[in-house]
Amino acid sequence: MRVLLTGHQGYLGTVMAPVLRAAGHEVVGLDTGFFADCVLGRLPGDPPGLAVDLRDVTVEQLIGFDAVIHLAALSNDPLGALDPEITYAINHHASVRLARLAKAAGVRRFLYASTCSVYGAAGEELVTEDAPLRPITPYAESKVRVEDDVAALADADFTPVFLRNATAFGFSPRLRADIVLNNLVGYAVLTGEVKVLSDGTPWRPLVHADDIAKAFATCLSAPRAAIDCRAFNIGTEANNLTVADIAKAVVDAVPGARLSITGESGADPRSYRVDFSAARSALGYRATWTVAAGAEQLYREYTARGLTSEDFFHRFTRLPHLEKLRDTGVLDASMRRTSASEAQQTAVS
Repeated sequence: MRVLLTGHQGYLGTVMAPVLRAAGHEVVGLDTGFFADCVLGRLPGDPPGLAVDLRDVTVEQLIGFDAVIHLAALSNDPLGALDPEITYAINHHASVRLARLAKAAGVRRFLYASTCSVYGAAGEELVTEDAPLRPITPYAESKVRVEDDVAALADADFTPVFLRNATAFGFSPRLRADIVLNNLVGYAVLTGEVKVLSDGTPWRPLVHADDIAKAFATCLSAPRAAIDCRAFNIGTEANNLTVADIAKAVVDAVPGARLSITGESGADPRSYRVDFSAARSALGYRATWTVAAGAEQLYREYTARGLTSEDFFHRFTRLPHLEKLRDTGVLDASMRRTSASEAQQTAVS
């Protein structure tokens, strides 16, 4: 297939592009490039790509693709809270617009990166794809709205599928330090402490970036009837862990690290355990990475590639990185590139 991968210069896209190409697909990226330079170690080789704001995509740019994999978003809860209206403009409205344009261009499959955080405060019971959706942040709410609006576009010629990823973890050359396991390992490497600000009791489902990439590749090749307008939880029940359990895995992976559960941020209302059996039964898909193995991988990569405090707390954390781009005039108040930065980006590319 010829596949358009939005967000190919992000944390997940950098891992996913080579997986898709190894599976025999022709991959073209689409990205604003906000995080293109957020690289730890050697710069990865990207597929050819379009430097386009998601809000400005045209139907002409989508003609000739068999599938669109849509990862691009303002992608985490604190970032979504920075400005909820911009979150909805990019994550919701621009995503639905992309799906409509893809359908008009003759794209047959639209794979959307949703999230298990749509379940919100689901409690102790394992939630399936049929469970009530209780999003409690603008980020999660935007994902629910996209699922609803894009599902309405489905017909015999346009097949959307919604992959509700558990919380991602694992190494990517374009690192993210603001997701739970990546953050705890980095903090332990740099300070010797595994610091949990909550009381450690909330449940989190986790899934490795490699396993997410594998899930999308599986949906590209799956029979249409197996995926048509369906949502799939992506992950494994073995990685349904409390935050305290995740922290203990980090202590085991990082030599000399000590655990500190402070509870200073109070109780976290986001707590949910997820059932991942639908993807196994319908697609034959299985996530294989454990949290323990992911913590060990992150420790090896962080130490081998020379992770620094400046990189960890600023360059690889989405919110301060975007705030810096705003403060330095690269982005305007609407999270668009300024004319000066657009000219510089064009000159470099």
